[in-house]
Amino acid sequence: MNTAELIASAGGAGYAPKAPGTFGSLVGLLIGTILLQLGHGPLITGIIVASVIGLWAVWAVGGQNDPGWIVIDEVAGQMITMLALPRISALGLLLAFGLFRLFDIWKPGPVGLADRRHDALGVMADDWVAGLIGLICLTVLVRLLPGGWL
Repeated sequence: MNTAELIASAGGAGYAPKAPGTFGSLVGLLIGTILLQLGHGPLITGIIVASVIGLWAVWAVGGQNDPGWIVIDEVAGQMITMLALPRISALGLLLAFGLFRLFDIWKPGPVGLADRRHDALGVMADDWVAGLIGLICLTVLVRLLPGGWL
């Protein structure tokens, strides 16, 4: 496995025999949790780094049609949704994970539109958009739920 494949597969998580996207999202949840403990700034930095090296890696492996083993896009998208969390909690992490996976799999509106691009940008963009929609929904939940729940 070369460097681009290692990055694109999120350290090999993309080679999981079943549900590689879910495993990629779990990698994003783990990295995002570590970064969020340090604050939202480090989480934003992590999103930028995952996105930039992800774009390069997807381009380098020729992943224009988003093969299942490429999951660096899920890592970045999952961390985007986590930006809504005011702090780390089991419920918050579960909601962030569930919302991102919902929009990544369902691909409503702009997520599906981004998914139809057949290039490295399209591979990454559908997960960025799914992450943004998850971020919006989770932000609403954070504001609606009583203080301390998330």
